[in-house]
Amino acid sequence: MNTRGSIRLATRGSDLALRQTASVSDRLAGRRRTVETVEVSTRGDEIRDELIHRLGKTGAFVRALDERVLDGDVDAAVHSMKDMPTESPPELVVAGVPDREQAGDVLVTRDGVALEDLPEGATVGTSSLRRGAQLRAERSDLTVEPLRGNVDTRLEKLLAPNLQREHQQRLDAEDEAEGEHPDAFDRSAQEWFDALSELERRALERTVETEYDAVVLAEAGLARSGLLERVGTVRLPKERFVPSPGQGAIAVTARAGTEAVETIRNAVDDPVTRVETTVERTILAELGGGCIAPIGVYAVVQGEYVHVVVQVLSLDGTETVERTANLPVEDHADAAASLAADLREAGAAELIDRAREEAEE
Repeated sequence: MNTRGSIRLATRGSDLALRQTASVSDRLAGRRRTVETVEVSTRGDEIRDELIHRLGKTGAFVRALDERVLDGDVDAAVHSMKDMPTESPPELVVAGVPDREQAGDVLVTRDGVALEDLPEGATVGTSSLRRGAQLRAERSDLTVEPLRGNVDTRLEKLLAPNLQREHQQRLDAEDEAEGEHPDAFDRSAQEWFDALSELERRALERTVETEYDAVVLAEAGLARSGLLERVGTVRLPKERFVPSPGQGAIAVTARAGTEAVETIRNAVDDPVTRVETTVERTILAELGGGCIAPIGVYAVVQGEYVHVVVQVLSLDGTETVERTANLPVEDHADAAASLAADLREAGAAELIDRAREEAEE
């Protein structure tokens, strides 16, 4: 890669992926360097009717991008770190880890209702085994239903039924009023439609099979997509809804030994985020759960220590193995591996094996 020429970054084509890549591009671009974005379709993008854990072991949204890096077609690839497999070819390295957004999840409803205030038996959508297990552990009465799609697609599926009902009610009221303004509404159906956001208008046109009372999404994805303030959200406590390893973080991969590695590291790498995500991904790798078991790991650097919370659950949320520890920063990777070994002996291995068997049925 010529640092005085163009850097080619591979990315998925979703709005969120393009925004993440733009944030990396802005840091890399300079007076003597331009950055080119190359959109790549991944297996996860192409197979839209499967849940994440059924798309193969890991890397459904990652492999196609990294293959372009290894082939030399592009200089680097930009990923959501939580999508990355813990194992990768030795010639591929994580060259940059920018400072991350909020790592936790949020409950999204039409009116910003908290989890404890959802009605009994409410339907909550998520594509994540971890989130599903955590929801069941918190409230066993909830109906957890599959939900796939990009961030905006998931929000549209949540908003669609209510918007469609209100639209039809307004149209019916105008028909009954025979052209007069209906007393039941302060605006005409057209005025109401004109006031809708682009997201709401797309939701109005969407056909959905399941009506959700709420969905659970990563706060970082909503924030980066510019949608966090457009919907009602309540943060889920990270000590009970422990995030996915690497959630909220971006990883930039490059081919080992290339000039791109040093260039990217100097431009975008945040040392604190790298330590935190290294701890999280080391624990995930040692546990061996990948994307087929409900595992949450969240690490925060606090002075000379890394405070880490780990949560391994059964798929139905009835069993949990948890640990909280303070690991030394200077030896964080080895300490994380030791913590994972303790967790496996404490019953995490059994839960993961059982989840793997159930997921393959």
